[in-house]
Amino acid sequence: MKVKSPLEIYKLLPKTNCKECGYDTCMSFAAHIIDRSAKVEDCKPLVEAAKQDEKARQDLEKLIELTSPEIDEIVIGKDLKIGGKEVLHRHELTFFNPTALFFDVWDTMDDKEIDERCSRVVEYRKFYVGKFLTLDGIAVRCTSNNPERFAEVAKKVAGYGKPVVLVSFDANCMRAALEAIAEHNPLVYAATPENWEDFLELAMEFNVPVVVRSSDLDMLKSLAATFKAEGVKVVMDPVTEPAGEGLRKTFERVVQLRRTAILGDDKEVACPIMITPIAAWMVEGDAVSKAYWETVIASLFIVKYGDAMILHSLEPYTVMPLITLRANIYTDPRTPVQVEPGLREINNPTQDSPVFITTNFALTYYTVESDLQSAGISGWLLVLDTGGLGVEVSVAGGQFTAGKVKELMEKTGVAEKVNHRYLVIPGLAARLQGAIEDETGWKVLVGPTDSGRIKGWLEQHWPPKK
Repeated sequence: MKVKSPLEIYKLLPKTNCKECGYDTCMSFAAHIIDRSAKVEDCKPLVEAAKQDEKARQDLEKLIELTSPEIDEIVIGKDLKIGGKEVLHRHELTFFNPTALFFDVWDTMDDKEIDERCSRVVEYRKFYVGKFLTLDGIAVRCTSNNPERFAEVAKKVAGYGKPVVLVSFDANCMRAALEAIAEHNPLVYAATPENWEDFLELAMEFNVPVVVRSSDLDMLKSLAATFKAEGVKVVMDPVTEPAGEGLRKTFERVVQLRRTAILGDDKEVACPIMITPIAAWMVEGDAVSKAYWETVIASLFIVKYGDAMILHSLEPYTVMPLITLRANIYTDPRTPVQVEPGLREINNPTQDSPVFITTNFALTYYTVESDLQSAGISGWLLVLDTGGLGVEVSVAGGQFTAGKVKELMEKTGVAEKVNHRYLVIPGLAARLQGAIEDETGWKVLVGPTDSGRIKGWLEQHWPPKK
C-alpha cells in the first residue's frame, strides 16, 4: 500500500461523513482501509461518481492503486487468499493471509487411499490459543500421465470442498483436469519455459490462476510479466532445492524476489511465492528423516515469504509444528492476542466453589483455564480486561487495578453466585491484595504464581479458615 496514514486517504475521500460505508466518519473509514478491514469500493458516493464522471473514475482508480497491497492477492478455490503482503518484516505492520498449506495426493493411488488422505486433510483441527487451526487444501499430482485418470482424481478431490492445486507439466493432462473442475477455481502448477505457451492458453480459456516456475529469476520474471500482461493471476515458484548449496540458493532467490517487489517497487515480480517442501522427499533417507527435513524447509519459508506450499507428510510431528509456527508468525504484532473479559464457569461450580481472577491475555487465560479443567477444579474464573496483557505486566502498567477488579465483579454479578466473599488472585498480583480488599470488601487470598500449582494450593487453603 503506497499510502501509510489515514490522513493521506482521507484527502481523497468525499469528506461528507455520510456513513454509507458503515463507519461514522470518512476518517474512520480511512483508518479501516489502512488496516485492511475496509475497501475503497465500500465508499458508495465515490463509486457512484465514478460511473458518471471520467475524472472521478480516474481518481477512484488512483485511490484503489494507492491502497492495493504491495504483493498481489490471489484467491484459490472459493475464498482462500494468498499473497497480499505489505511489508518485509511483520513488526513493521503485520503479515496478511497466512501461508496456505496444500498436502498432496497422486493419481496412481487407488480411490480408497485418496479418500483416506483427503479426509485427513479435511478433518484436521488443532485447538490453539482460542481457535482451531486447520489445513488449507489438497494438491493433486499427475503421476499417471493419463489425462482421463488425472481428471477423474481431480474431480474426486474437488468434491471434498477444499481448494485444489493441479500439478502437472503436461498441457493435455492439465486441460482434462480443468475441464473437470475449472469452476472450483484451482491453482494450476506449473508453467515453465518449455510449456508456457500452452499453459497461458489454458489459463486464459479457463480463467484460473497459474504458477510460473523457473530457478532463473530473469526467466521467472519474464514468464510472470507475460502472463500478467494477459490478465492472468500469477504465483511465482523460484524452484525449491531441498538441501545443501541448492537450499541456500533457493533462500536467496525467495528473499531477492520479495525485496525487489516491495523495496524495488517492481510490479512484475509482486506475486505470491510458491514453495515446495515436498522436494525433501527426493533426498536420501528414511521416511521420518525426510518428513523432518520437509518440516525444516517449510518452517524456513513460513518465516520468509512463502505464500503457498505443497507438502507430503501428514504426520502429527510434521503438521503440528508447522501450523503452530504459522499461527504465531501471522498474529498481528500490534494487538496482543486476547479473549473476551467476563466470568467463566469451570467444571460446574457451586456456591461454595472458589473465585479466581486472571487477565484476558489469551495465552495466560488458556493456561489457567486448561490447568483448572485438567485438575478437575470446580470454580468461577473472572477474566479481567487488561488489553491483552499478562498478569505481571498489567499490574506494573496499571491495567490490573483494584478499581477494575471491583468493576468486573459488579458487572458479572459474581457475588450473587457464591455464598462466600473470598477472591483468589494470582501470585504475581500479590501487591494488590490490600487495595482489592479495601475496594471490594472481599477477603483476598494470594494464590500461586503458576496456575499448574493451584490444585496443591487449594488442598491447603480451601475452604479458607474463618
